Amino acid sequence: MMNAGTMGLVAGMALGFAGYFGGFWAFLLVLVLGAAGLIVGLVVQGDLDVRTRRQR
Repeated sequence: MMNAGTMGLVAGMALGFAGYFGGFWAFLLVLVLGAAGLIVGLVVQGDLDVRTRRQR
């Protein structure tokens, strides 16, 4: 499993490639999909409990 620093490096490189080759909209798309993937990954891993967030 990768640590937070390595994951940040990978995410930054992906955003950089998307911004360089695809432009601003590709950069935004990668950013949004990356954030969605992070949230889903945290829920599956058990680090983020959506049940407590829904009760508000």
